[in-house]
Amino acid sequence: HLMTHAFFKALLFLGAGSVIHAMSDEQDMRRMGGIWRLIPVTYILMWVGSLALAGIPFFAGYYSKDMILESDFAVHTRAGLFAFEMGVAAAFLTAFYSWRLLLMTFHGAPRADHDTMHHVHESPRIMLIPLYVLGFGAVFAGAIFFPLFVGEYHVNFWGASILTRGEDVLEAAHHVPHWVPLLPLVLAVSGIGLGYLCYLWKTDLPGVFVRMFRPVYKLFYNKWYFDEL
Repeated sequence: HLMTHAFFKALLFLGAGSVIHAMSDEQDMRRMGGIWRLIPVTYILMWVGSLALAGIPFFAGYYSKDMILESDFAVHTRAGLFAFEMGVAAAFLTAFYSWRLLLMTFHGAPRADHDTMHHVHESPRIMLIPLYVLGFGAVFAGAIFFPLFVGEYHVNFWGASILTRGEDVLEAAHHVPHWVPLLPLVLAVSGIGLGYLCYLWKTDLPGVFVRMFRPVYKLFYNKWYFDEL
């Protein structure tokens, strides 16, 4: 997962840089919106990175994230079950915040000033070529390396370096119940749907949640007050 994650997370970071460049160095999503037609290449590649990060079939993150969750479930321990539960919860939240990013940045009415919007432009080729390379990995790295890392050739590849007490967790992960790999996918799609609901269709909902849970919102908005400490 570290290997596949490197592709799509780097793609999202560099894609964010491309957006910032296009927006005259603006970095606040609350002052963006309505730019997807103006920077379509960056937009598509950010979609690719987000789909991979959310673990949507058959992007790179789908193969590696699912194998982690299936391995957690397959060990049949309390710690493994806890890791599985936290992992599927993270699958939901990851998909939600990824689509919050996409929708606030690229969709809706423009929230930047007129001068900034007038100068929005696609990034030059020297910035886009690395995104193409990372985009390729975000789509295909999981399928390409799956047999070697966790598939039929994993025994020869890893040897005994990741096995303990004679147990082959990767082998057991291939035989979990059908609902185990299905659950994170359902939650990821639900997170995407909630993102659309809150940031495209019913844009007043985030404000409603803020008013309902203001102490929690203030804690998170102020980054748990670590900066003050």
